[in-house]
Formats: sequence, structure tokens, C-alpha cells
Amino acid sequence: MARIAGIDLPRNKRGIIGLTYIYGVGPNTSANILTKAGIDFAKRIQTWTDEEIARIRLVIAEYKVEGQLRSEIQLNIKRLMDIGCYRGLRHRRGLPARGQRTRTNSRTRKGRRKTVAGKKKAASKK
Repeated sequence: MARIAGIDLPRNKRGIIGLTYIYGVGPNTSANILTKAGIDFAKRIQTWTDEEIARIRLVIAEYKVEGQLRSEIQLNIKRLMDIGCYRGLRHRRGLPARGQRTRTNSRTRKGRRKTVAGKKKAASKK
């Protein structure tokens, strides 16, 4: 079992895919890491030797991943909220921050629908 950056990588996946299980490592970063470590992309994680895993750990140490990246992102969001900019206000209110419409959709950010009772029609004069 290869454990890198506190994450157990899936044994039966190829290296380039398996490294994407680490927060902050996507397909391109994964390819860069394997190239710097000198490991074949198609090689399965279960066939990696201890020496290859150690080389990967050294290369990943150069990147911000997992807890360090998560905390930096949270600090950036907190800074936006503290200075009171538009994006910070959207984060504070739990609304989409990048210009998406909110009349419909955006249920992920807003949460479940809160139904409001409709108005009753005024009595008509005859």
C-alpha cells in the first residue's frame, strides 16, 4: 500500500490516475510529478518499489497539497470576507461567487428550498 501525503493510494490504478487521489494533484500535476521522479505513467501503483515511492514523496514535497493547500484556501476566503469585497460577501451569504444565476439553480450553495407561502388574491369588487 503506497501512502503519500497522508493518503492511501489505490493499488490497482495506474500511477498517473492514482496520484490524483491526493487533494491538489490533478492529471497535469500528476504527470509532472511522475516525470520528475522518472517513473513510467502506465506503471501500476502496486508495482512501485520503495525507492520509487520515496522519489515521488520528495517531488510532492515541492507542491502544496492536502492540509497545507486546504488551510491556504480557507485563509484566502477568510481574507476576502474580512475586507468585505464582493466575493467575500457572496461567501458570507453562502451564494455563488462567480457570477452564476441564482433565480433558478445554485441549490448546492443555497441549500434545500425554503418554501414561502403565496399571497392570497384581494377580494374583487362587483
